[in-house]
Amino acid sequence: MAKEKKNVHNIEIKVEGEKWENALDKAFNKKVKNVEVDGFRKGKCPRNIYEKKFGKESLFMDAADALLQDAYTEALESSKLIPVVQPSVDLKSIDDTGVTFTFKIITKPEITVKKYKDLGIKPEEVEVSKDEVDHEIGHLLERYTELVPKEEGTVENGDVAIIDFDGYKDGVPFEGGKGDNYSLEIGSGTFIPGFEEQLIGMKAGEEKDINVTFPEDYPAEDLAGKEVTFKVKVNEIKQKETRELDADFFADLGMEGVEDEESLRQEIEANMKAHKEMDAENHYIDQLLEEIGKNVEVDIPEEMVDEEIDRLKRRFEQQLAMQGISLDLYYQFTKSTEDDLKAQLEKEAYANVLYRLMLEEIMNLEKIEVTAEEADKEAEKLAEKYQMEKEAFLKEFGGIDMVQYDLEMRKTIELLKELNK
Repeated sequence: MAKEKKNVHNIEIKVEGEKWENALDKAFNKKVKNVEVDGFRKGKCPRNIYEKKFGKESLFMDAADALLQDAYTEALESSKLIPVVQPSVDLKSIDDTGVTFTFKIITKPEITVKKYKDLGIKPEEVEVSKDEVDHEIGHLLERYTELVPKEEGTVENGDVAIIDFDGYKDGVPFEGGKGDNYSLEIGSGTFIPGFEEQLIGMKAGEEKDINVTFPEDYPAEDLAGKEVTFKVKVNEIKQKETRELDADFFADLGMEGVEDEESLRQEIEANMKAHKEMDAENHYIDQLLEEIGKNVEVDIPEEMVDEEIDRLKRRFEQQLAMQGISLDLYYQFTKSTEDDLKAQLEKEAYANVLYRLMLEEIMNLEKIEVTAEEADKEAEKLAEKYQMEKEAFLKEFGGIDMVQYDLEMRKTIELLKELNK
């Protein structure tokens, strides 16, 4: 038999006597409303008749449910335990005399951080090269490229063809196969493989039949793997006009203080360096935490990891929702299941729990504290940053205690950086 861990506590709470009888009375008053017994109007059956017909035990579970929250509060108050995950509860016994709950309360596990100073990990020095700035300027020029009508010539790769098209399968038009004045960039891979290539060489005003085959994995089953014909007319051809680093371009950019190539280069270099420094900072912190994690002794309860997996799953679901995708749709697209997703999140979840416990222990060892005043000022600053009222921000963030905890963690990380310079 496995030995129970030190941070796993089973607390029994028994409810009996008057409290139990009151709970049974309430359970009866609730149940009798929907009971029909011969000789009595609905909801008017006397208690003794009800118990004779259905048994007193039919009231037990409703009575127990009503007492559960108060019993849990009593378990916490009597044991003085602070749970780190939602507790589980078992019904140990239930009868005429009362009910006994057993609450499994998991507290923070013991943790030993053997080393967290002088780890030999240094932050990465960042710099921005001339080639990187040139590359970014090239992206900007491409982003602000203008399309101008191609007066002569034919469709070429990179051009935008304005087309009408009608799709037919076995001579019959199919749903979604028609478009008018559609702008198609040649080489973008937007259409079915082979379609764009067959437009190359066509002139404005020219019509042509294009034969293509839908991919085998095409979502519409009636078209997957099928040969179809598109009747296409090129209405107009447009070509990209490369921009120059001139006054018009800088005006279109609308970047404050950027009026010429030199100021543009300085702005791009500063922005790129700031992003690189942020990435390098995050990578450095990750390296520190990973290295400290190698020098830690702790037995993390599965329940803590499971709860973190659920949190990561909810966050992932919110990210998908922002893209208009549901979890069910994601499972269909990826041919996966909820269990597959949870398995993917397990490693990250374990690391999150480990690092949280680790930082809390270092915070205690180094006696890092955040006063109520500091937390309040931080809440005001964050509320202003997110353009929210302070009370609304605190409600969204989880309260002032969460602000205080978050600040404690950040202070601890800043100290770790100092201790490893």
